[in-house]
Amino acid sequence: MKADVLTAPMEIGELNASKAADWDAFVGTHPDATFFHLSGWKQVIESSFDHDCHFLYAYASGQIRGVLPLVHINSRLFGNALISTAFCVCGGPVAVDHTARSALEERAIALAEELKVDYLEFRLRAPGNADWARNDELYVEFRKQLDPDPEKNLAQVPRKQRAMVRKGIKFGLRSEIDVGVDRCYNLYAESVRNLGTPVFAKKYFVALKAAFGEACEILTVCQGDQPVSSVMNFYFGNEVLPYYG
Repeated sequence: MKADVLTAPMEIGELNASKAADWDAFVGTHPDATFFHLSGWKQVIESSFDHDCHFLYAYASGQIRGVLPLVHINSRLFGNALISTAFCVCGGPVAVDHTARSALEERAIALAEELKVDYLEFRLRAPGNADWARNDELYVEFRKQLDPDPEKNLAQVPRKQRAMVRKGIKFGLRSEIDVGVDRCYNLYAESVRNLGTPVFAKKYFVALKAAFGEACEILTVCQGDQPVSSVMNFYFGNEVLPYYG
């Protein structure tokens, strides 16, 4: 079977419901894949923002060899672009070999030309093709190793912020896991509005929770019965990503 896969012609398909499980199985085992490569983003983005999604996969002998989720943004405000992956901090092609990756990139370029977009954007953790345009200053990602011991994690927090954490505990602040999105969304919307940033519709938060289930967890901090802070976390592999808060 392995020999058949290597010699079979590489083909490109577009994700549908029947391939979602195979897609996510591939993403779950590929070392370079992220939470933002999961198939659930297609339904979330299409239902929440009405953008067309083209989730491409390379396959040979019926086996997925690579994936590339693409979102077509076409608006007066944000322009006309094909992005992997819009509304996400990561994206870009992930594949088992150069042949599959090249096939995905070639199809993405052809699709960009068909849609007459202004640009095609891959949001990669590491640089891709050396001759492609890059903007290393547009997005910044930071990652931190967590220790099993909460006290060791607390010791890594800068001194003044650590004092505020201890003061919050002293004054009875507590954290709760929410089943629904209401408290998180209300706090998020007020905070973002106060910063002068447009607020996503609540249906987007509902769609995220519905699509990703336990991998999308909402933690809310309360003082008494009053929620004072909240964050939507994504879980993938051995990582937790605090995303909206």
